Amino acid sequence: MADQPPGLDLDRLHAHLALAHPGLTAGPLSAQLIAGGKSNLTYTVSDGGSRWVLRRPPLGHVLATAHDMAREYRVISALAGTAVPVPATHLLCEDPEVLGAPFYLMEEVGGTVYRTAEDTADLGTDRARRLSAHLVDVLGELHAVDPAEVGLAGFGRPEGYMTRQVERWHRQFEASRSREIKGMEELYQRLRGSVPTAQRVAVVHGDYRLDNAIFSADDRVAAVLDWEMATLGDPLADLGLMQVYWDIAREVPENPVSSAVSAEAGFPAMAELVARYADRSGLDTTPLPWYVAFARYKLAIIAEGIHYRFTQGKTVGGGFSHIGAMVPPLVAAALESLLTEGS
Repeated sequence: MADQPPGLDLDRLHAHLALAHPGLTAGPLSAQLIAGGKSNLTYTVSDGGSRWVLRRPPLGHVLATAHDMAREYRVISALAGTAVPVPATHLLCEDPEVLGAPFYLMEEVGGTVYRTAEDTADLGTDRARRLSAHLVDVLGELHAVDPAEVGLAGFGRPEGYMTRQVERWHRQFEASRSREIKGMEELYQRLRGSVPTAQRVAVVHGDYRLDNAIFSADDRVAAVLDWEMATLGDPLADLGLMQVYWDIAREVPENPVSSAVSAEAGFPAMAELVARYADRSGLDTTPLPWYVAFARYKLAIIAEGIHYRFTQGKTVGGGFSHIGAMVPPLVAAALESLLTEGS
């Protein structure tokens, strides 16, 4: 039997696929854990001829339910046939007895994922601009999808989405804080007191960024990945978070969360992409500074949670020792964004 990566019993998987999807596999399976991704685990699986991708919750997942996997599987399956490129889905298993947690299987999409500055260093300006343009065009296509038309009318609760997000992340911060962060309370109060009215109900990806897409050789998006945070909500939330990741990569090249986008590699400033998005989506991006402030707030709280776990010795792997230093600048920049907007 082939070596088995953690969290994947290949014999049990092979037996399940033989029953649930006869003819899909043609022989014994091998698998490899894919690097990247911050929560759900992703593997390549092969029978020696064909290859697929399998997603399951992390090891030690407290709530081993089908909820997260079923949501990912549902949204990816629903978007098949739209202008949003997604992998084809093959099978959802909600029974945790097979692998210890629910999982789903989808096609492996060929191409390149740009995760680091080294990955993009040799792109050149023309290619960097081309893939940036298509990345933001695909975001516009996602936000143009009518959820009801693709069977996602009940996928989330769009009413009050951003208000709930502000409160949710505030609770998260209170649960994992280990120090005083200057400006955090002011930021929270300003955000909750100035939530914009959503212009459209859209399928929101929840973590739209360069390294959550696979690019083909012609620098177009071949597939958008990592739909675990997808829901129905305010489309500008995606654009605001994309801008924060974009700006952090350009402003702080050595940061531990986003480094692939840089001016040196030829990537355009986000303002150019925002204008392109506005032109194609028909949405008014005037309120975007609020969404950028919220995205920085959210990222600061995520970073503070990682910092808190790091100080307790509960993180696994490297790259966490400096993440706490990101938090105060993120909060300060978020407040500056709100003040720029005049909130």
